[in-house]
Amino acid sequence: MSALLVAVDVGTTSARAGVVTAAGALLARAQAPIAMRREGAERGEHDSEDIWRSVCAAVREAVAQAGCDPAEIAAIGFAATCSLVVRDGEGRPLPLGGEGWDTIAWFDHRALGEAEEINATGHSVLGYSGGALSPEMEIPKLLWLKRNRPEIWARAGMMFDLADFLTWKACGSGARSQSTLTGKWCFLAHEEQGWRSDFLRAVGLDDLLERAGLPQGAAPVGARLGTLTPHAAQTLGLAAGTVVATGMVDAHAGALGLLGGEAETDRHLGLIAGTSSAVVALASQPRPMRGIWGPYYGAVLPGLWFSEGGQSASGAALDYVLGLYGLRGAEAHEEMIARIERLRQDEPELAPRLHVLPDFHGNRSPLADPHALGVISGLTLDGSLDGLARLYWRTMVGLALGVRQILQTLNAKGYAIDTLHVAGGHTRNRLLIGLYADATGCAVRRLSGGDAMLLGAAMAAASAAGIYPGPAQAARAMRNGTDARAPGPSVKALYDRDYAVFLRMQEHRAELEAITKGG
Repeated sequence: MSALLVAVDVGTTSARAGVVTAAGALLARAQAPIAMRREGAERGEHDSEDIWRSVCAAVREAVAQAGCDPAEIAAIGFAATCSLVVRDGEGRPLPLGGEGWDTIAWFDHRALGEAEEINATGHSVLGYSGGALSPEMEIPKLLWLKRNRPEIWARAGMMFDLADFLTWKACGSGARSQSTLTGKWCFLAHEEQGWRSDFLRAVGLDDLLERAGLPQGAAPVGARLGTLTPHAAQTLGLAAGTVVATGMVDAHAGALGLLGGEAETDRHLGLIAGTSSAVVALASQPRPMRGIWGPYYGAVLPGLWFSEGGQSASGAALDYVLGLYGLRGAEAHEEMIARIERLRQDEPELAPRLHVLPDFHGNRSPLADPHALGVISGLTLDGSLDGLARLYWRTMVGLALGVRQILQTLNAKGYAIDTLHVAGGHTRNRLLIGLYADATGCAVRRLSGGDAMLLGAAMAAASAAGIYPGPAQAARAMRNGTDARAPGPSVKALYDRDYAVFLRMQEHRAELEAITKGG
């Protein structure tokens, strides 16, 4: 049996592809940019055909780098952001504005008002989405589309979470993933009737299943949806018999890659940190809590409940801080990290009176407040690069404290988390890795062998190809090694103090907002 797999992960600005062995080793990795149209900070759109072209380019390049015969590839798995793709009944794009822009980006907050309306219903379905829907989820976006673009809604016949769109392009299957439907479409996979018609009526989407072309059920993670169509095989540079696995939300694929092989789920938390951060956990029982998305049944592994917290801006918050001084790019981040290390040789605490709430794009968890704003307290007139380094450092401290708050929220509901598994772009930031350990008090394991989202997508592909009986077995067999960082006991009191300030700043922000609204 062929024992190589192709994994795809579509993020905010690029499509990434990897060739992975059945043992979980990443042989090659390639990426291609994807286009985006922005309208301020709140809106963003993609062209789904452009995304598909980039996926194909990345896959072809990864296979070429690996030097393997396409016939050796047993299966392909897809992970993607929860962007919403809008198509007509024949599968043709329905652009929202201009040529080709048929996909609302995951971070788009145009449906903020719709989310608030839906949450005001207090419907029991919301209890399986953290008690409140985010405008980043599909149901609010769909309601916005129906209200604001009725001409597109009337023509719609297929609407997809991006991962499901990619599997449709690959093999022609209209199946939808249990990962995407439970996580973003309010589908209750643990109930006999997953679609709650009373909920859809209550929020004004009683015709959703027809307009979106949605099936009555969801395809489990790791299932085989079919094989590549001849056209998809040609454009991807793969064999036509290549198996296509059920797609996954990118954070869910990352959770599979990070946590799927762990036996004691209650002790382990995943942190998939890049532009934004997803904080992910698995449990054998549902543990609903406000501000933590889920619990979603079977979204990552069969029989387990998945919960997700997160920060809508983490890497983006650090980009923003650098941008205040006109600095951009990976080299600027590395130079700032090195400058901080030099400064801390003489000032170990470094700007202890400077405090940052990094909610520059709202607070996803645990406050579930998309209106929340970032706060910086303790600024001086220091406009030097050393002054910027202090602000950058304290922004990182704020991000780590936000993870601590999410972790404590989970532990208050029955988890006993003492180990944090980190993957994504933040693994290249040695200061952040140390802060995640020191500020949370957890042992930090950094994924050293590869990319968590690509690894999770490859695990799903290995299950679909029959290399392993299911995704749980694939996760155990393909898990990658980690390097560990223990928390520093000598700094515990320092970060306890910072955390107390962090919580007080949240209270003061809420008080100021109340005064502003009242005045």
